[in-house]
Amino acid sequence: MRDFKEEILAIVNSNDYKPMTTDEFKESFGADDSDEFKDMVKTLVSLEESGKLVRTKKDKYMKSPDSNKVKGTLSMHKRGFGFLRPEEDDIEDVFIPPNAVNGAFDGDTVLVEVETNTRGDKTEGHVVSILERGVTKFVGEYSANVNYGFVVPDSKTFKTDVFIPRNNNLGAIDGHKVLVEITKYPESEDQGNPEGHVVQILGHKNDPGVDILSIIYQHGIDIDFPDEVLEQAEAVPEEINQDDAKGRTDLRDEFTITIDGADAKDLDDAVGVKRLDNGNFELTVSIADVSHYITKNSPMDEEAYNRGTSVYLVDRVIPMIPHRLSNGICSLNPHVDRLTLSCRMEFTPGGKAVDHEIFESVINSDYRMTYDNVNLMLEDKDQGVIDEFKEVYEPLLIAEELAAALRNKREKRGAIDFDFDEAAVVVGDDGTPEDIVLRDRGTGEKMIEEFMLAANEAVAEHFHWMDVPFMYRIHEEPKEEKLSKFFDFLTGFGVVVKGKGNQIHPHALQEIIEEVKGRPEEMVISTLMLRSMQQAKYSPESLGHFGLSTEFYTHFTSPIRRYPDLIVHRLIREYLFNGKTDAKTIRRNKSELPDIAQHTSERERRAQDAERDTDDLKKAEYMMKHVGETFEGVVAGVMNFGMFVELPNTIEGLVHVSHMTDDHYNFNERAMAMIGERTGTMFRIGDKVEIEVLGVNLEERLIDFKVVGMPDRKKRPERRQSSVTIKGDARDNKKEKTRSREKKGSFRKGGKKKPFYKSVAKKAKERSRGL
Repeated sequence: MRDFKEEILAIVNSNDYKPMTTDEFKESFGADDSDEFKDMVKTLVSLEESGKLVRTKKDKYMKSPDSNKVKGTLSMHKRGFGFLRPEEDDIEDVFIPPNAVNGAFDGDTVLVEVETNTRGDKTEGHVVSILERGVTKFVGEYSANVNYGFVVPDSKTFKTDVFIPRNNNLGAIDGHKVLVEITKYPESEDQGNPEGHVVQILGHKNDPGVDILSIIYQHGIDIDFPDEVLEQAEAVPEEINQDDAKGRTDLRDEFTITIDGADAKDLDDAVGVKRLDNGNFELTVSIADVSHYITKNSPMDEEAYNRGTSVYLVDRVIPMIPHRLSNGICSLNPHVDRLTLSCRMEFTPGGKAVDHEIFESVINSDYRMTYDNVNLMLEDKDQGVIDEFKEVYEPLLIAEELAAALRNKREKRGAIDFDFDEAAVVVGDDGTPEDIVLRDRGTGEKMIEEFMLAANEAVAEHFHWMDVPFMYRIHEEPKEEKLSKFFDFLTGFGVVVKGKGNQIHPHALQEIIEEVKGRPEEMVISTLMLRSMQQAKYSPESLGHFGLSTEFYTHFTSPIRRYPDLIVHRLIREYLFNGKTDAKTIRRNKSELPDIAQHTSERERRAQDAERDTDDLKKAEYMMKHVGETFEGVVAGVMNFGMFVELPNTIEGLVHVSHMTDDHYNFNERAMAMIGERTGTMFRIGDKVEIEVLGVNLEERLIDFKVVGMPDRKKRPERRQSSVTIKGDARDNKKEKTRSREKKGSFRKGGKKKPFYKSVAKKAKERSRGL
């Protein structure tokens, strides 16, 4: 898509510019093509909305006399203030005080006037207009009155109750969790509450499963598929049509296996590895050809685009496409023919790629292997399992050798390996959390990870050099300011960094991880490093992947659960198999891909937020059973109001400064430590500490700790007059906390160490494919 924004601003900002009409801009740019003209008009409208241009009565565009206005999305904090997240990447966030919100709500698209006077390094502004409401539906608890009702939002950033007129509540009663649609916003802050109606009753707040259901709806995630989507899915056959296999490369006689978690049902990739006569390795990665069944603009396609990704929660999976496809015709189940897209690669014994080809194929998987069994064969040399899968064992040894070479090659080029162990909440049938378990990445998980990375890189490089519009997975270089703060933090641990914030190579960051390996602060430093980086996202621009230290990267390997992968498959078919590289096709894809990339990146973040919220909820619920017990943890973050301590099972709680009663503690930001004034006692990130669980606030999903051995806090004498209770800074700043994970350790209970984890079926595949 042509970048009219820069061209328009260049003309407008020129000294001899005179206001121009849309037609005059069109003539100036030669935007005779209808698509280009539409893009130009959209850009002019956007610049007008953002306050950079003003349209006169004669429909001419002139430069705005007020250049201090910034357009963006309002992100509210539960304490009443907010931040404007500008739509321009090069503009910093703007702080919005509580008295400057002017009736805007969290998620609204607003125009903010930036103040000329700012506080320190904080840019401040006030909302001057609301361009678009960001929240139209939300989940909350219904409270009934005689002739009306109110719904209190679950979201702590949407602070206003919503008025529900009589007969608009669907029969909801006190305590019901409901989904509300806002029908009327107040025109100003002094005109009362928003008004809405109940569109769905989720159940009573104490009913099993309603807690997670509320989170799902709060994030705007659809559970059920529309009827027309299900009807289209039902029309898809359960077995492939052999006519569809014609013209495809037939891999049914080649040895092929799938390797997944034991409970996985949507098997979207299969691999085949062998050693060639020249000593090189040949790796074939075959991916389910979902694009054969889900065609562009069909009901299933539109629904998959809207969802963007499958969502994996503690007790359920909300799929991107109907189960009939994801677990049926598109799943590479063993001993059945399946349509696939394959990427065949050749590697030297040292892991260097020397050749690749991408083609349509048909496969028949020989074995459905699990990570557990692969690890038993390759790590434990379990003879019983080896005998059971004797036909698989020798190919697995070759695959293990290739994976090791690929991993070594990737490490040498500087790829950063955040080897976090991940915790999973195990819940019962009624949704009650029963255990927190650690998921290790074994040889099998790491092997599939390497093969998927290799295929993604090969496909990305192929289309980069074809120089056609494509969908990439990018990870831009860290911003200098964040990285500099992280480097300053490292000096407290005696870690010296090679390079500067504005010219760092990922290899230098990998060296940091290796240097702190085995130290108590290892996981804390690794996590803070991860937080100093930018978030990976989808883009039509081939900008490379910083964390993987590669120039070319895409997502090709999971079209069952990620919409960008489905788009990649369509583009492969269009360019390679159908040979459509004409100007019209290129122009259309250039126009469509930016919006798809932005939308799917947003959907990915939405899914991550929902997954994190459900994890936090169930972890808090789990710890309610452990109030009064003591455990050993590590200081994961320090703030002026206290310190966060993380247990080896990744559960995190706050030791509020008011509970640090053996001294008066001050926060030292540079050292990231709490230091006692009298004793000099220091608590800093990475320190081990024994804590007692004081309590759990399930509504806020927060856990309170205190340090074992400190005296109990003295109770203040009761006042005769009642006073308003203000929640502590700990709860108000939870989103700002610094998190960490301790890779190994013990969960101390009652002063005795005991193992806290048990082995579970691994799901490292889902983790590796999120890169």
